[in-house]
This record gives sequence, C-alpha cells and structure tokens, in this order.
Amino acid sequence: MDFEILGPITQEETFASGKGIRELARLQRVYGRGRWRKRKGIAEVKLADGSICRVELHWYEATGIGRREFKIKRYLPDV
Repeated sequence: MDFEILGPITQEETFASGKGIRELARLQRVYGRGRWRKRKGIAEVKLADGSICRVELHWYEATGIGRREFKIKRYLPDV
C-alpha cells in the first residue's frame, strides 16, 4: 500500500460476495477460507508524497481474517 488511511472509512458497502468475487480462489489460497466480501467506502488518505485527499477505496474482507488488499479506485473532490 503506498498510502495511509486517516480516520474511519464511511459509507461502507458490500458489492460482491462469495462466488461473485473473481479473485475468490486466490484469496482463499493466500489468506485462508472464509466468507469473503468485496467492499467499498470513502476515506481520507495520506499519499506517499504527503498530500491528503478523499478517495473511494475498495478492499476484500472476511470474518476472522479482516480487511485485505486496499486500493484506491477514484479520487473525490474535497467537501
């Protein structure tokens, strides 16, 4: 991850779960079996260059395993 999440993630939403996740086999092989979900939300992040901005994040999450593989999907205007 080349960014740091500052504060809580808001507007969390699950948009894929179980067999709806294309990467399911890889996730289970790398992190273990679990009820995997692909989620998204809004957060403020600090980028590698030190700038702070609001972004839409996507990540994978499973009960007992936690949140894995955060990625920035788009930058949002500051409110």
